[in-house]
Amino acid sequence: MAQKKAHEVDSFIKRPDPRYRALLIYGPDRGLVSERATALSRTVNVDLTDDFNVVKLDPGDIKEDPARLLDEINAIALFGGDRLIWLRGAGNEKAIVDAVQAISADPPEGTTLIIEAGDLKKGSALRKAAESGSAAMALPCYGDDSRNIHALIDEELGNARLKITPGARQHLAESLGGDRLASRGELQKLALYCHGKDEVNEEDVLAITGDASAQSVDEAVDCILTGNLAGLDHALTRINASKTQIFVVLQACLRQFQLIGVMRGQIEGERKQISQVIGEYGRRIHFRRKPALEKAVRNWNGKSVGEVQQHLQNAVLETRRQPALQESIARQALLAIALRSSKLSR
Repeated sequence: MAQKKAHEVDSFIKRPDPRYRALLIYGPDRGLVSERATALSRTVNVDLTDDFNVVKLDPGDIKEDPARLLDEINAIALFGGDRLIWLRGAGNEKAIVDAVQAISADPPEGTTLIIEAGDLKKGSALRKAAESGSAAMALPCYGDDSRNIHALIDEELGNARLKITPGARQHLAESLGGDRLASRGELQKLALYCHGKDEVNEEDVLAITGDASAQSVDEAVDCILTGNLAGLDHALTRINASKTQIFVVLQACLRQFQLIGVMRGQIEGERKQISQVIGEYGRRIHFRRKPALEKAVRNWNGKSVGEVQQHLQNAVLETRRQPALQESIARQALLAIALRSSKLSR
């Protein structure tokens, strides 16, 4: 099967096999997907500033003209040379799946198709076409693990000729992850702040680097718990601007309501006091967030919490089925729960 494991992707990108003409790059870390697609585009024998030989498309272009992708793949360069077709934001659209299958059936000479997609589930049409195609390759991109985060720190600070203390490294590693481009941006901002120094210390990290993987996520969840619709909209806008996936908020919200469900079980089943349950289960919650949690525990009952959990799980499933609509699906689900919280608070 034409696919690489997550840890093999970087090696493939450094030395891509020219036999593979359709390259599917997918996964929940959109920043990493974008970064790797860009790296792959540089390995194609094409001037990326040449509008004749580089064609960039999105699903909207394919929706308007389903035949366009195949037409572009089969087109001959006006002035000769190789061609690159670069498709961003792909899902399981039939025209895209058909194009990958067509490339595998009859690989085009001198044309490469790069496809950026979201978190495609196993067995989805596009993944299956890329994994089973003889001239296609599937390249998964998942969030950076500890080793990759430390390598990223070394790369960016090394480029700026900066060393880093062990304590600062630990704080920095804990605040990065989730989205490669957001993490890289935080490191570049830190390097600029420390320009003229030889070493980055803990004070530098705390002063400059925010939590790139969860920026505004806690704020968004707290707004949902308290029914603060305006605050939620502002937090989601900031999350989108930071390149952090809104899917992260869905996951954080689901975890929070799972905790609330456990707490309501203690209150309704064992007749414990709310203050006692908050004390037992809220130990790891930051003190600034406890009022929002306590308000939610008071307002929601076990039955309604179960309904919210099901609502969130359905939303998570839909974002996987339709990755191109992930943001709108997640935002709609989160706003609906916040609206319900607002009504319960009245």
